[in-house]
Amino acid sequence: MRLYLASNNKKKAGELARVLEASGIAGVEILLTSDVPSYEEPVEDGRTFEDNALIKARAGMKATGLPTLADDSGLAVDELNGMPGVLSARWSGGHGDDEANNDLLLGQMAHVPDERRGCGFVSVCALVLPSGEEHVARGEWRGMLLRERRGEGGFGYDPLFLPDDADGRASAELTAEEKDARSHRGKALAELVPVIRSLQ
Repeated sequence: MRLYLASNNKKKAGELARVLEASGIAGVEILLTSDVPSYEEPVEDGRTFEDNALIKARAGMKATGLPTLADDSGLAVDELNGMPGVLSARWSGGHGDDEANNDLLLGQMAHVPDERRGCGFVSVCALVLPSGEEHVARGEWRGMLLRERRGEGGFGYDPLFLPDDADGRASAELTAEEKDARSHRGKALAELVPVIRSLQ
């Protein structure tokens, strides 16, 4: 079975592959945007993670005719009323500049005391099928915002995120398998496993 992941993020594809493998699902070929005929990618102008995930999944399925999975995720900081939120990837202005995004967030939170540095990663995964069926799953991973980067793994805000359930290690200090078992995206993807299994 071919499954289109509406992204060019190979780390997200690897995470999906590991979740499927851990669930005993084999024989799924995961395609990235670079693997399908080019199409005009939609503007992610939704106000929520759910809105944006569905925008991307619907556009991908319409363009390819394949079951399409799209994720919209980000970091919601309590002190910033849930921001960066849906703006996480472009918090500093450009899209996907992890270093600049991290620097800006550290600066904005520099004088906030530890007891007010609560935050959480949020992921919403939308799966749109050629039949028109739509499935949406949400996962959250709570923790606090660190004052400096820690670890070399992961991507995005992982070096700044200290999970509540990781024995004092930052998200970027966890192995891929440890992160999958805890993470927001791992939780959301796990909810969609039964639907993906039913497609085989």
